[in-house]
Amino acid sequence: MGKVPIGDLVLRRVPAWLKCSESSVEQNLGDALKFIFAFREAMMTSAPHTYISGLAFVPTETELWRYAKGLFRNLLSVAEGRKKSWPDQPHMLTGHSGGGGGIRSVSYSPDGRRIISGSSDNTIRIWDAETGAAVGEPLAGHTRWVCSVVYSPDGRRIISGSDDKTIRIWDAETGTAVGEPLKGHTAEVNSVAYSPDGRHIVSGSNDKTIRIWDAETGSVVGEPLEGHTDMVNSVAYSADGRRIISSSRDKTIRIWDAETGASVGEPLAGHNSVPISASHSPDGRRIVYGSWDKTIRIRDAETRAAVGEPLEGHTGMITVVTYSADGRHIISGSYDRTIRIWDAETGAAIGKPLEGHTGIITSVAYSPDGRRIISGSDDDTIRIWDAETGAAVGVSLEGHTDRITSIAYSADSRRIISGSWDNTIRVWDAETGAAVGVPLGEYTGWVHSVVYSPDGRIISGSYEKTIRMWDADTGAAVGEPLEGHTGAINSVAYSADGLRIISGSDDKTIRIWDAETGTAVGEPLKGHTAEVNSVAYSPDGRRIISGSNDRTIRIWDAETGSVVGKPLEGHTDCVRSVVYSPDGQCIISGSDDESIRIWDAKAGVAVGKPLEGHAGAINSVAYSADGRYIISGSSDKTICIWDAETGAAVGEPLEGHTSWVHSVSYSSDGRRIISGSDDKTIRIWETATVNHPLKGHINPISSNIDSAPGRFLSAFSHQTTRICHSVGAIDSAIITNGLHLDSTGWVHHPDGGLLFWVPGDCRDGLTCPAILTIPTSGHHRRVCLSLEGFIYGLSWTNIKIADP
Repeated sequence: MGKVPIGDLVLRRVPAWLKCSESSVEQNLGDALKFIFAFREAMMTSAPHTYISGLAFVPTETELWRYAKGLFRNLLSVAEGRKKSWPDQPHMLTGHSGGGGGIRSVSYSPDGRRIISGSSDNTIRIWDAETGAAVGEPLAGHTRWVCSVVYSPDGRRIISGSDDKTIRIWDAETGTAVGEPLKGHTAEVNSVAYSPDGRHIVSGSNDKTIRIWDAETGSVVGEPLEGHTDMVNSVAYSADGRRIISSSRDKTIRIWDAETGASVGEPLAGHNSVPISASHSPDGRRIVYGSWDKTIRIRDAETRAAVGEPLEGHTGMITVVTYSADGRHIISGSYDRTIRIWDAETGAAIGKPLEGHTGIITSVAYSPDGRRIISGSDDDTIRIWDAETGAAVGVSLEGHTDRITSIAYSADSRRIISGSWDNTIRVWDAETGAAVGVPLGEYTGWVHSVVYSPDGRIISGSYEKTIRMWDADTGAAVGEPLEGHTGAINSVAYSADGLRIISGSDDKTIRIWDAETGTAVGEPLKGHTAEVNSVAYSPDGRRIISGSNDRTIRIWDAETGSVVGKPLEGHTDCVRSVVYSPDGQCIISGSDDESIRIWDAKAGVAVGKPLEGHAGAINSVAYSADGRYIISGSSDKTICIWDAETGAAVGEPLEGHTSWVHSVSYSSDGRRIISGSDDKTIRIWETATVNHPLKGHINPISSNIDSAPGRFLSAFSHQTTRICHSVGAIDSAIITNGLHLDSTGWVHHPDGGLLFWVPGDCRDGLTCPAILTIPTSGHHRRVCLSLEGFIYGLSWTNIKIADP
């Protein structure tokens, strides 16, 4: 079992041994490598699960499955949610164990096939750039953070600089240390680099010096380069190897003669902030550096004169900058957790910032062919990006690329719309989860609220302070944007007759609009003393309600715009969502105070006690069409159902989202609930038959295991089983309290034995009771397993039919 990494390496060398370039051989080897990467955890834990677990989840349209399916029987069956092809290259590499500072440095090998990373866990890791798999064991030897790593120009060696004051050289193939550590610095080593010919190494340290080393012998070459008066942040060679550039906390950049170690010209000074990172352009004509003042600056390497204006856009300190291999682009990383791409000639930003990291960007690098960018962060992850599009490599583009803030059903419940912080609105088929048409995307700011009109149009409100109307069939914008608010639009709603639109805004006002002409009706409704988060019409259209960050709900006369009665007070924090009951008799409100309140709409007084149970802010509330139930979505990642009459919770919270739930809604027939979340997904839940997670297990598997044979269940005769109604297309489902999925993906016997292993991209969909997740192809997708005929345990060898 411990030989799995070696198998990976051996397979990669097969084409060279065979001296064969046939596409069929390459495809089969590719399948084998991807299989090892996908199932190595199961294989290394228990060899039989190469077959028991691995084959069951092999994508159906691969050569490997076409070959294997005729040789094996009685495997675990993925009845729903099985992939057709291998996942794309992973966009995120994880494996470092932290240490408080995350990933400190990343770099590509010269051939682009490997990625190396140095971490605050004191180790270096090597990764396969295609599959994202770790190659071999971590390179261990440093006793403190590894701050800088880089390959030699020939790819045979790796060097690393560390807070332990040493530089180490490693064999890139075997991962073993080459010689003794290079010692000489008296403080942390922040940056290391190879000369272009690979003969020398340069290092910069907190001891204020730069040192040059013989790469072959490890001996110091000459005296330390001295001149900086504070710690050296970065060092790099020019492309021709004649110059070394360094940046320092003393607010200067220095250029040195790589042969003599002498300073060349005067330091680049005059910048009133600390330059963190500096490098030469590939042709040696330019110097780029990033600074604590959040800007990137370009200088002429010969004259030292500034070239153009500073590159501005980051909202945090710049941590790293570098050129692409062709010199046409510059990439930068920042404290603002984003990576930006710039046109090196004009200084213009290219596209939007690359977002995804949840920590400071500590390192960025281009692949040798310029097609990929890698980034390291103190969130302990390495991410891979498409340099052309800026998209995270391997991330499905079928759904929203940022948090979903608002969702709604069409009047006939056949369509769902969603608005997102990715500045788009999407329409989905409510039955299949498929995207309908292309995203509605003329916004330049976050979409905060979306809703259908009674006749099927769509309206949306956004951060850019406008309301837009859309044709739901064509996706085309209808008329001009509705303008008038001076702050972001947080909520929009139609009157029941479709003649009026209302909007609530950060400008503390509510506005009424003519839905036909788009003109404002009357003056803004003023009274709230803070941002308005939610607005709604009463069913008869005579009243408007609004919820605000001032912790109150207000009722307005829809005809005159005047306030009706006093504000509804009781919440102790911001009111996020308000809605009328279908009969107009009650109002419900959700608040950051983690409670839901029910109010008498006529008297303006609270009815009963607050509904409490969520462990986070209530972001959205809604009534069922018959008024019998209330649903709520919360920052605690769950949806709760409540009895509107008694205020009691109905069943357990609906769990499955991996981040805040921002929006919830019932279908018109009350059979479905939809929810939108920060996790970029929409989930659909069956109200009548949803099976809530069983308590007492890490990840209980509920309705998503179907048709378990009697002999299988007999192993759990001491457990409770029951038959449940269909969820989705499955006729029946067996719930077995004895089955649970642990944090590493293993499903266990009640006695602790291993039954089968579930890949990471299937786990969320297997344990979540939602009947559909949008997008349907992502790792949140619904997954159902069938155990009919499944052979497991000591009889596992019977899955083989015969040799081909």
